[in-house]
Amino acid sequence: MELYIGNKNYSSWSMRPWLVMKHFDLPMDEHLVAFDDFAADGQFKKTMSVMSPTAKVPTLIDQEIVVWDSLAICEYLAESFAEKHLWPIDKTQRARARSISAEMHSSFTTLRQYCSMNIEADLRFIGTKLWKDLPTLRAEVARIEEIWAERPEINGFLCGEFSIADAFYAPVVMRLLSYGLPISAQSQQYMQNILANSAVNAWVVQAQAERQFVQNQEPYRQHGEQFIKG
Repeated sequence: MELYIGNKNYSSWSMRPWLVMKHFDLPMDEHLVAFDDFAADGQFKKTMSVMSPTAKVPTLIDQEIVVWDSLAICEYLAESFAEKHLWPIDKTQRARARSISAEMHSSFTTLRQYCSMNIEADLRFIGTKLWKDLPTLRAEVARIEEIWAERPEINGFLCGEFSIADAFYAPVVMRLLSYGLPISAQSQQYMQNILANSAVNAWVVQAQAERQFVQNQEPYRQHGEQFIKG
């Protein structure tokens, strides 16, 4: 299978299926298509328009089958590798995992808009201001913490063992770290559970090593500012 992704430092949508494939040891050839200004005649769009009808990442190609959108890709993988249990085995937890993954996929618009993923950057200075100025951001983080607090074990994952649901919330962990948003000790424990996962760790290390500044992904920094993390 061929998985097309964007920059690991910025591309939260790419992170999700990549983590699933790495954690569950699914066969994959990875293709990183570097972000640019996304102009129609730019290299990114030229490359991805051949691979996907949306010309976006992530895109999975499995021989003649093309799957785009992170949730659709993960559902396809779960169906193709049923024995790997990408969703929880327990029916109740499986229903919950699907529900919270879909919620992440379609909600939390303020967090997405103002706290875009930027793994290697220290953006705590702007995070403090955003937290003060945006009640919708505080409400969304409260909802995320509510979801995390309902996990079966404090030292475990959202629905038992690591699943697609955890892959969907891993980019949130990255955002909360970069922007230094205040969260409870219990939520911090979940973040540590995620960061200790070998697939997550590999993504973070590679993101920090990219050192590629993409201006349209950087609302708060100018080119040439110090890369603080890593």
